[in-house]
Amino acid sequence: MPSQYEEIGQRVKAFRLASGFSAEEVAQRIGISRTALYRVEKGEIAKIDTLERLSELLEVSLPTLLGVGIEYMASAVSYFERTRQLEEKADQIIVLAGPVSFLLASNRFEQALDGLLRESIPDDVANRGKYLGDVDKIMEILHERKRTYMRRRPNIVNLISADQISRFLSTGLLGRRDLPEDVRRERHELARGEMEHLAALLDADDLGMQIGLVTDTLPLAGFQIFRQADLKYLTISPFRLGEQPNIRVGVAMLTSAPEALKLHEKIVKESWKTAMKGADAADYLRNLLETDTTEADRMPSKS
Repeated sequence: MPSQYEEIGQRVKAFRLASGFSAEEVAQRIGISRTALYRVEKGEIAKIDTLERLSELLEVSLPTLLGVGIEYMASAVSYFERTRQLEEKADQIIVLAGPVSFLLASNRFEQALDGLLRESIPDDVANRGKYLGDVDKIMEILHERKRTYMRRRPNIVNLISADQISRFLSTGLLGRRDLPEDVRRERHELARGEMEHLAALLDADDLGMQIGLVTDTLPLAGFQIFRQADLKYLTISPFRLGEQPNIRVGVAMLTSAPEALKLHEKIVKESWKTAMKGADAADYLRNLLETDTTEADRMPSKS
């Protein structure tokens, strides 16, 4: 079980990564050494006035840094870093996200993701340079998450919306809609490849990897539950990596409140009862792939 100070250090690191400041800049601005800052991030006891200065500089409330109540994260960098930290210790991860769950995604998807996230940032958006810098940080965190998962292999329960899969196959793996026809056709093939990869995972019937396709209504915002021996955490996030990727807009939340966990675990339990699994789910996916038509298919080919 991590200590209270270790958890504080993890939050400090997550918000520091999202701030755009280097460790040296943060240390200088709050009047401590870089070594002292790293000690805080590693979980050593921090003075309350140090945490207050960090709170002000990183634009996060002191209660959030201390883990009192709900953690709010307006940055995708903070959210994915906190996710990485929780996955490092989780024995079981329950995921409601669709149509692509990153830990179970193919290597091809991971390789395409950097360009996809950059593509999702409008050319005329304010602070575009900052968001492009965020992509670098997010990809580094995501690569580490995948390495940690492959090393530890925690149990995963993954619920995916069948409706989202249908839309994903129709539109393809797009960061934005105004792409050339040949690019859209290529992204459509990437989306098909990802669903073929998911069907193969379903065929494998790995006991440590339980996947359910849900035809009933699911919440639009994805959530994850991280279970350790004596701790549970819930994250709810608007940030997406697959269909209509979003790393700019929204506020993610993290809590260990029993009521929030109980309500979301109920959603998982009820959805799992009726979800398609195993060979049935794999057959459903392959039927979708056989009947798939996309906008790109309906467009005339270049002569």
